[in-house]
Amino acid sequence: MVGLDTRDDAAIYKINDDTAIIQTLDFFTPMVDDPYVFGQIAAANAINDIYAMGGEPLLAMNIVCYPDCEEMDVLKQILTGGLDKVTEAGALLVGGHTIDDNEPKYGLSVCGLVHPDKVITNSGAEPGDILLLTKPLGNGVIATAIKADLASAEACRDAAEWMAGLNKKACSVMQKIGVNAATDVTGFGFLGHLFELSVASDVAVEIFAGQIPFMTGTLEYASMGLMPGGAYKNRDYLADKIDIAPGVDTNIRDLLFSPETSGGLLISVPGEKAAAMEETLQQEGCFFAQVGRVISTGFQSIKVLNSNS
Repeated sequence: MVGLDTRDDAAIYKINDDTAIIQTLDFFTPMVDDPYVFGQIAAANAINDIYAMGGEPLLAMNIVCYPDCEEMDVLKQILTGGLDKVTEAGALLVGGHTIDDNEPKYGLSVCGLVHPDKVITNSGAEPGDILLLTKPLGNGVIATAIKADLASAEACRDAAEWMAGLNKKACSVMQKIGVNAATDVTGFGFLGHLFELSVASDVAVEIFAGQIPFMTGTLEYASMGLMPGGAYKNRDYLADKIDIAPGVDTNIRDLLFSPETSGGLLISVPGEKAAAMEETLQQEGCFFAQVGRVISTGFQSIKVLNSNS
């Protein structure tokens, strides 16, 4: 049902009229010092691909690269963090594979389930849709500040909590209200994943830079030049696909290209359902911000404006 064509968050294969399986995989190097928290973040990052497709995680397997000269207790803490996050998602950890490597890496292969009629992809956005984002941006910049020993304790805690958070409740709300499209915001940055959604749906969108939420300290660190290298790669790749209005703050512009880890859902919800969507997200205790809209069919470029006025 979903493969490589639309560069979606996971693959989906229909088993029968009532069941489809979702398959995804993700792993990476540590971006925080605490091994347990790193395990939680890496697991959440992989599991959230299942939620982006409207599914329910079922089984997970560990993917581990770890130097045999390092303390095994550190690896134990990483794996414990991952296990606790899998358990929180209601899934089962059923094994995995470990190899010796020069640098620690951890993540999961995750299998989930979804009804074939309830699959959510990145290719269904329509004119009149409202774009909602369920986590603030900025953890890539904060991770860069951490490496430079410039991140405050508050910024570190804030970023870690957001990255370790599952998109489980937001997924449940999407299924309850009904949405046209969704994706999660990860390594290609906010604009990169929005570009994929826009092209897959063949629609034109507007983004309101002044309404984009950011994590604690993000704008300060961006102004100091603490931008991950991936932000510039994303910017170069999207150079002729993004139309940024004059006056958009330079730091915010750069942050929209910055890679994220275990980011929120970017949801394209029909305009007539937007109020109900926002009300239900609020009732469920889910963060959200209205960040843009789909304006027409036919992709040309993504317009980044200061506001929706």
